[in-house]
Amino acid sequence: MEAILYLAHAEADESLPRAALEALRGARSLAEGLGGASLTVGVIGEKAEPALRRIAGCGSKRFLCVQGAEFGQARYATDALAAEALCRAAGATIVVAPGTSRMARVLPGVAYRLGGRADTHVTGMSGALAVTRWFYRQRMESTFQRTHRPWFILFDPGCLEAWEGEAGNPSIETLSVDLPDSSKRTKVTGFVAPAADEQTIRPDAKLLFVAGAGWTKKQPDGQAHVKEAESLILEFLRKTKASLGGSKSLVDQSGEGQAILHFMTHLNQIGQTGSTPRHPKGLATCCHGEEPHAVGWRFINERRAVNLDPSCGWARGKADVVYVGDAFQVLAKVNALLGGT
Repeated sequence: MEAILYLAHAEADESLPRAALEALRGARSLAEGLGGASLTVGVIGEKAEPALRRIAGCGSKRFLCVQGAEFGQARYATDALAAEALCRAAGATIVVAPGTSRMARVLPGVAYRLGGRADTHVTGMSGALAVTRWFYRQRMESTFQRTHRPWFILFDPGCLEAWEGEAGNPSIETLSVDLPDSSKRTKVTGFVAPAADEQTIRPDAKLLFVAGAGWTKKQPDGQAHVKEAESLILEFLRKTKASLGGSKSLVDQSGEGQAILHFMTHLNQIGQTGSTPRHPKGLATCCHGEEPHAVGWRFINERRAVNLDPSCGWARGKADVVYVGDAFQVLAKVNALLGGT
């Protein structure tokens, strides 16, 4: 009989991240699909017990934790020891965890220590013991199984509905982990991040705004208006808190000696060799929307575009709504309507 361990980490505010609640739904579905498989919950953190109490109604009969000041930081050495201890205590044959940066960094190493196998970027399940994931920049979907145990499965955030249930006061087992001095060498002393107005990549944003190369091309007056484009886009991002994406043709211009948007980098690239983000809504501007770029939009629920060409790629079935108009004029009007928000 399979023994399933759901593994997560508690945040600084003693809660579980949304990605962890999504993975919990996956663990529950897997346990139900196997019929009779045991489900154990394990949490790592400075204070893990409050997080366990919040998910007491998940159906698990056993709740484990490793907690203490040393486990509040995302550090490979301590997280690996804690995760290994939880896996051994649970006798886990299958470990389900969220694909957060903290878990994705440490669990493949834990799988090696336990002689297991790890699969990251899992997007769902098909049947009782088959999982799905995308390959080749989200162009091919695979469904596969493993007979090797233990099997570590990390679900990508945004692929499952977050678990919702009642809190409670379960019986919690706190495991003791001996930490050698060498495991405490790495310490987080602080965070350095750009100001909120300068941050353009926001994975949790409700809207993805994608700019195409048309923003830097010559306009009807025969001149390029890159500075105006930068001002309009940044104002829109500041007011809506949207995430910024760019087409491959736009981000490649930096290496071709052409006029560029100074805040656009290859990290913003959507589709082809770029990312495939998951946002509820998306708005493409000055993009042709051909297949290489549209690949990056396959997980956007509602897709809209602004383009002067009514026969552009987005108008041919790749967008739900196409606004035929000048992106400069449209965005200026939208910014004015948004006002000081």
